[in-house]
Amino acid sequence: MCELIAVPESAVIDVAGLSLDHAAMIEFLAIGAHAVSRATLAAGSRVLIVGAGPIGIATGLFARLAGATVTLIDTRFARLDHARAKLGFEDVLPVDEQVGAALAARTDGDMFDAVFDATGVLAAMTQSLAYVAHGGSLVLVGVAPGNLVFSDPEFHKRETCVLASRNALASDFAHVIAAIAAGHIPIDALQTHSFPAEDMPTRLPQLMAEADHVLKAIAYF
Repeated sequence: MCELIAVPESAVIDVAGLSLDHAAMIEFLAIGAHAVSRATLAAGSRVLIVGAGPIGIATGLFARLAGATVTLIDTRFARLDHARAKLGFEDVLPVDEQVGAALAARTDGDMFDAVFDATGVLAAMTQSLAYVAHGGSLVLVGVAPGNLVFSDPEFHKRETCVLASRNALASDFAHVIAAIAAGHIPIDALQTHSFPAEDMPTRLPQLMAEADHVLKAIAYF
């Protein structure tokens, strides 16, 4: 919130042609775009996104843009409803005791070529290994403190490739900007809330209390 800030020129992203609201979406979308690039998806790949928050949605959007068939799972029904109704994700599932069986049924028991975990929760990240097809990839997009432990027999049985994805590259930013400009990203549906920055002391607690219904909020000056 400072009046002036100094950054390397290489870190300044040209967003000419985009509105300020659209420009404010680029960074989190680039995290999803970078995660997808880590998995090197082929067209027609079966992809599972674990966690339908902003980063999971961003990952799902760019996986879909890469030609993958995308399934979303989350513990929050409202987020899944928004993803289906506003963002065009047709295959969404709530996380419950039956989710593993439901995912197996959707894939004829093969599970998914790539699983992206965007939960940032160690228990969910560990469980995500069970959703990876043999020879598939598990991409950990969310970050969590502590130690992540997998069952070694399961890990070896699947010949799983485990990848970490962190932040984004300049090429990811360029990819996102081009996708927005081409109309490939339902950008307006991502922005669920907007308010003056001076209202943040009261609005932030409200947003946290209503987190199930918040995807991306923008405060403006």
